[in-house]
Amino acid sequence: MKLSSIYGLTFDQLVAWLAEKGYKKSRALQVWDWLYRKRVASFAEMTDVKEDCLATLSEHYAIHTLNEHTRQESADGTMKFLFKLSDGNLIETVLMRHKFGLSVCVTTQVGCNIGCSFCASGLLAKSRDLSAAEIVEQIMKVQFHLDAMGKAERVSHIVVMGIGEPFDNFVNMVDFIRVVKDQKGLDIAARHITVSTSGLAGKIKEFADSDLKVNLAISLHAPTNELRTRIMKINKAIPIETLMEAIEYYLEKTNRRITLEYILLKDVNDGREHALQLAELIGHIRQLANVNLIPYNPVDEHSQYQRSERESVRAFYDTLKKQGISCSVRLEHGTDIDAACGQLRSKQIKKSTGDSVVAG
Repeated sequence: MKLSSIYGLTFDQLVAWLAEKGYKKSRALQVWDWLYRKRVASFAEMTDVKEDCLATLSEHYAIHTLNEHTRQESADGTMKFLFKLSDGNLIETVLMRHKFGLSVCVTTQVGCNIGCSFCASGLLAKSRDLSAAEIVEQIMKVQFHLDAMGKAERVSHIVVMGIGEPFDNFVNMVDFIRVVKDQKGLDIAARHITVSTSGLAGKIKEFADSDLKVNLAISLHAPTNELRTRIMKINKAIPIETLMEAIEYYLEKTNRRITLEYILLKDVNDGREHALQLAELIGHIRQLANVNLIPYNPVDEHSQYQRSERESVRAFYDTLKKQGISCSVRLEHGTDIDAACGQLRSKQIKKSTGDSVVAG
């Protein structure tokens, strides 16, 4: 029987599990320190933990369950990792270098069912959720790689924007956040963690009530129901009015700024009229919202979409600014490798099966 990774336990869960086995909280503190501060690769390396406790841990848990399958490195320092899970599935994780630190983008599901018509992540339908351990281990694998390079670098920021819809795997995603921001371990500040959702309204409200104090980004991508439904099928079930109501609840509950993500598609949603419609849609929340304009990374299977011209991006940006909307253009990373989220995974699966990838 394959053991699950101990990385899936929050500190409180580890304390409770060890207590059931007859161990005190101090033992959990030792184990936690070895896992996240000293970053050992095996239980045997926990030299000040008693042998009976190590045997108990080894009987029920593994530490590592992910294996590196492929790694790509960009000229700008971006690294894209393709990890193989214990069941053979592949997931992507990306390390990005910024002036403010090292950021890792994690995946939360194997495949995606949201069905955004421009996205490489949804080329393969969701087969399962990742466990909290599998999400945490993505961070740990990247950190182990950094440790091995001997540069004393650490992951300082996390974006939950990889393959899958994080709010469709809500419980595991929340446990992941509790693990990585625990001050006794990785101690990644809540303000340095951002979760992105395609707009699951009910979960946005639940997220607001959870008081995790991390950042929220909404994948909006269109200012009207007609256009958003055309490029994001989720809008059929959760139209913009319902999404905006959930966003307003979140803002009132948390008083935290949100990011509205808007991918620019040539001659689809990048016109001046779209910018004006967007400004009208979000004008009443402009004090707590920032629009992040995203240049599109073309995907072979979505050839109907093209990257917006630089002049169109500038015009869209200028129109929003003139309407008093805070906005920015996302800095691109890894443009000389498989830049689109899910692109490396889909290529590897096609290569191994010899089949075309069909959107789910």
